[in-house]
Amino acid sequence: MTKLAIAANGLRKSYGDQVVLDGVDLAVPEGTVFSLLGPNGAGKTTAVKILSTLVRADPGTGDIHIGGHNLATDPQAVRAAIGVTGQFSAVDGLITGEENMLLMADLHHLSRSEGRRTAAELLERFDLVEAAKKPASTYSGGMKRRLDIAMTLVGNPRIIFLDEPTTGLDPRSRHTMWQIIRELVSDGVTVFLTTQYLDEADELADRIAVLNDGRIAAHGSAAELKRLVPGGHVRLRFTDPAAYQGAARTLGDATRDDDSLALRVPNDGSQRELRSILDRLDLAGIEADELTVHTPDLDDVFFALTGSADIPSQSKEAVR
Repeated sequence: MTKLAIAANGLRKSYGDQVVLDGVDLAVPEGTVFSLLGPNGAGKTTAVKILSTLVRADPGTGDIHIGGHNLATDPQAVRAAIGVTGQFSAVDGLITGEENMLLMADLHHLSRSEGRRTAAELLERFDLVEAAKKPASTYSGGMKRRLDIAMTLVGNPRIIFLDEPTTGLDPRSRHTMWQIIRELVSDGVTVFLTTQYLDEADELADRIAVLNDGRIAAHGSAAELKRLVPGGHVRLRFTDPAAYQGAARTLGDATRDDDSLALRVPNDGSQRELRSILDRLDLAGIEADELTVHTPDLDDVFFALTGSADIPSQSKEAVR
């Protein structure tokens, strides 16, 4: 059985008459990236604050276990197991990067020698050695984010909450952050990631949940979520008009484009469906000159599930 790093049942939170989380269930296996998506105000940050002991859940919430510890009865053990990097940097700009690291080491009660060793190792790992003696206020946005995560790792947490960690970063800095997250997971760390950038969730997450109106609208892998939305198809293009006409007759459910000699065949993107199309063409002795599979992307999923076009333009960049 898969061991869960995070298990929450019936997570509830309201502020006055405003229901932010309305019975949210979460299950995050160890050593994976779990991404929580949702429009602005959907409750992503509230969920992170509850799971990281910063805010209390409402009465009626079920059991919550983080790293095997009960959040309600042993919050101190939960805090020892986790690290949190919020939307806004915890970096103190008035002191140097190294001093920020040593401050975190003191907060984790590391000895002076162990604190200096840990700080030096993390500054090197995050390519901050040259800037270590400079005030953090002089760092770029990407450097501050790297320092922020390095500070989070001082306590060697096995579960890390990253709340919109790449907001406002340029594409190069976002790529660097993605690589850092991959390395953390390869070391066995569990990452709980909230983001508005749908390509980020598509690129990094093993499992994704879409939060809308206080509830989980859907969850699964990126591929599973994309299959929830209609519009997937296979495009077949031909150079021989006779082959094109034959394929159109064979694939009766295809949409024709006579000008470009192309057919669009509805398809859910699965291997079984694709094989069925190719088998039908093979039986008819027809071969396409070009075949491409098109599936809905997470933008389509997001819009279909939330009814929101609130997607930052940066999420549509070709940054793969």
